[in-house]
Amino acid sequence: MENTDPLAPREEEADVHFEPVIKLTEQIDTKTHEEDEQVLFKMRAKLFRFDAASSEWKERGTGDVRLLAHKETKKVRLVMRRDKTLKVCANHSISADMRLQPNIGSDRSWVWKVAADYSETPPTSETLAIRFANSENAHEFKKEFEAAQKTNAALSGGAPAEAPLVEEKKDEAEEEKVDEEEKKDETKDEKKEEEK
Repeated sequence: MENTDPLAPREEEADVHFEPVIKLTEQIDTKTHEEDEQVLFKMRAKLFRFDAASSEWKERGTGDVRLLAHKETKKVRLVMRRDKTLKVCANHSISADMRLQPNIGSDRSWVWKVAADYSETPPTSETLAIRFANSENAHEFKKEFEAAQKTNAALSGGAPAEAPLVEEKKDEAEEEKVDEEEKKDETKDEKKEEEK
């Protein structure tokens, strides 16, 4: 109902305008380090990690899981960011020794082990599970994941994952230290015998 009486008080018009207190002039370019990579696969999913301490699955986040191939090196990695916050919840290279296993009781989820997941600092060894909206999406993910494994294996000359190579180098270094210590012990024994 509109008041037509000319002497009636008018409603004040809401014409509110505020000037910003701080002027933002500097623009910052954000880098995700994904600029040099091509998206091979992208699909919405929910990621879980297995917590060995409590023996239960804990949710890592929901978002788009992507397989990214570097434009120069052609290496493929898996990256997943959470919706809204865009925090990285999975970031690891795909190696030939990873095995996608079906999650018990579900045809739309997969489980695999990662030697070094770089979404946390420092990188940690994780058992991850991913669940998709339906089984078709899950099978498409498996197909692309296995193709990425073949690509990375061909690039590295069929060598196993990078993490075991580091462990082998550590083992070799430890063996060399043991050999050196044994040689020192032998020389000490020889000196003792010579003194007698």
